Amino acid sequence: MITFDASASGISGDALARAAASRARPALSLLESGKGAGGEFTDWLRLPEETGGLDAIKAEAARINGMSEVLVVVGIGGSYLGARALMEMLTPEFGPKKVVFAGKDLSARRTAELLKYLGERDFSVNVISKSGGTTEPSAAFRLLLGLLEKKYGEAAKDRVTVTTDPCRGALLALARERGWRHYGIPSGVGGRYSVLSPVGLLPAAAAGIDTEALLAGARAEKACMLSLGAESPELRYASARRLLAENGFTGELLSCWEPCLRGLGDWYEQLFAESEGKEGRGIFPVSLEMPAELHSIGQFIQQGPRTLMETMLHFAGDGPDLCVPSTGDGIDDDLSGKSLGGIASAIRRAVISAHSAGGVPVMSVEAEKPCAEEAGALIWFFEAACAVSAYMDGVNPFDQPGVEDYKKIMRELLRNE
Repeated sequence: MITFDASASGISGDALARAAASRARPALSLLESGKGAGGEFTDWLRLPEETGGLDAIKAEAARINGMSEVLVVVGIGGSYLGARALMEMLTPEFGPKKVVFAGKDLSARRTAELLKYLGERDFSVNVISKSGGTTEPSAAFRLLLGLLEKKYGEAAKDRVTVTTDPCRGALLALARERGWRHYGIPSGVGGRYSVLSPVGLLPAAAAGIDTEALLAGARAEKACMLSLGAESPELRYASARRLLAENGFTGELLSCWEPCLRGLGDWYEQLFAESEGKEGRGIFPVSLEMPAELHSIGQFIQQGPRTLMETMLHFAGDGPDLCVPSTGDGIDDDLSGKSLGGIASAIRRAVISAHSAGGVPVMSVEAEKPCAEEAGALIWFFEAACAVSAYMDGVNPFDQPGVEDYKKIMRELLRNE
């Protein structure tokens, strides 16, 4: 279960409770009813319970792993950020990588390095795109498909798995034509809310993540939210963000206190930016890796413009019992015999105290430990809080009309090249 603490935010308990009851709770009801703006894209609310296709996803992951050392996930935005967040949180950083990502950039250097890396290994490809026409993944997929066909000939078709719209689109048509296995992204689920669909579950299963536990964690967090209502962490967090934004705090720093949470921070940025940033409104989301970034932008946070709120994201436990030995020379005696987790906790508490005293409202979101259940709970927590927060601000959480502007210009430029 996720916990939320706003005691260092400067918001009184009464004000937060009133906002959660009078504003966030109606926003949640609007979300659940599907009658709000973008209501046709609220099917993600049911994903934690929709486990019927999970056995097929796990079987496909096992099939891929049986013939390949590496699975290349091709996608951009919501088609890869959630899966990458799960990988970073739940798989070892130091060790062989079962899953790598492509299609998120157009770097010729990185792509050439990837093709060389894959040329020496058995690999499969999972291309993820609802429309099938997104430029960056389309370009990467064509190059990867060429390498697959060169290496495996006719058998290359067994190494391509497509995750796309279940009913229409260029990628679905191509999958049917070429005989590729394909999985559907539910039509009522937008990319940034799709982590608990085949978009995130297939790569997660291929990486060895317990997908049943992932969904169970999301179900448990959802049940807790519905039971607690206005007192739930989701509605209290959404309310605190809105109250602070209305008092001039228009940027949010998500400070991640474990390196394995950095991918979740990147996913959070897309989730909140695309859901809230429209009609001249929204809270600008930025994620940080702590304590590293105390030594890069910590000065700006402490004494810069008072427009930032900060949310500390951390785990309750300290992790393995690693203690700092004494050097015997009197240097840093304060560290001798202290656990790394204890030192990190002291730094975090010091930062909360310093930043809040300096005029930065600080909130805290805590998960128990980095495991599949808690990962599912965190995904649910942020998705629900984001949608509620957007409805509280009067915007559609599920469209992204501004993203299309550059694409129109880009297509015209490519046609005229």
